[in-house]
Amino acid sequence: MSAITLENVSLSFAAKPQPFTVLEDINLTLNRGEFVVLLGPSGCGKSTILNLVAGFTKPDRGRVAAGGKTVRQPGPDRGMIFQQPNLFPWLSVLENVTFGPRLGKHRKDETNAQAQAWLERVGLKGFEHHAPWQLSGGMKQRVALARAWLPGPEVLLLDEPFGALDAQTRLMMQELLREAWLSTNTTLLFVTHDVEEALFLADRILIMSAKPGRIVDEIILPFGRERDIETFAEHPDYSEIKHRVLHRVRQEAKRHLR
Repeated sequence: MSAITLENVSLSFAAKPQPFTVLEDINLTLNRGEFVVLLGPSGCGKSTILNLVAGFTKPDRGRVAAGGKTVRQPGPDRGMIFQQPNLFPWLSVLENVTFGPRLGKHRKDETNAQAQAWLERVGLKGFEHHAPWQLSGGMKQRVALARAWLPGPEVLLLDEPFGALDAQTRLMMQELLREAWLSTNTTLLFVTHDVEEALFLADRILIMSAKPGRIVDEIILPFGRERDIETFAEHPDYSEIKHRVLHRVRQEAKRHLR
C-alpha cells in the first residue's frame, strides 16, 4: 500500500476577476519509506500539496489519501515541519518536544524518555531545560525535528525547513535529517528551491510547472541511500543529473516570469 496518493487533484483559490488555479490534475504516489523532493518556481503549489496531504486544505477535485484512507483532516500519522520552527517561547526544549503527546493520554515518563532519546539523536542532549531564546536557529530547527518525529508519524512533510539557515548549518541539518530518516521507516515529502539540497536528500525529485502547478518531470536518483555530503557529487552521473534538474527548473521559472 502506498503511503501517500494524490489522484487527479486540482485546487483553485478565490480571486477577482476569476478564481486562481493553483494545482491542476496532480497525480502523485509516494511509497512507504521513500524520500521525495518537490522542486519548482515560487507559487507553483509545492506547499499547497503539503497542506493537502496534511489535511489543512481540501481539493476542489480529486482525492488525497494517506495509507489508503482519504485525507479529511490533520492526523498524528502525518507530521509537518515548517521553515520557521514555531516553538512556544514560554516552554523549555523538552516541553516543546513533548507538547503534542502531553495533550493526549500518554504516560509522562515514557514520553519524556522518548523525547530525551530524540534530543540526543539530534545533538541536543544537555539542552532539555533551555528556553528557545537561548538556542541558535539551527538548534531550534533540531527541536522542531525532534518534536515532529516523536509521535512516530508514518509521513513527515517538510516545507523548506532549512531555508533560513546559514550554509554550514544547513549542510549539517541535511545530514542529520537523512540519518534520522534512514533509522526509521518514515515517508518524507520535502519542499525546497535548492537543487543541490534536493540531489543530496532525495530518492526521487518531482519538478513542478509554473502556475497552474503540474508535475512535469520525474528524476529517480542513482546515488544510493548511503551518501557522504563531501563525496556524493563525485558520482559519474551527478553533473548530468544536476544540469537536467537545474535546466528544467529554470525553464519553468522563466515561464513563470513571462
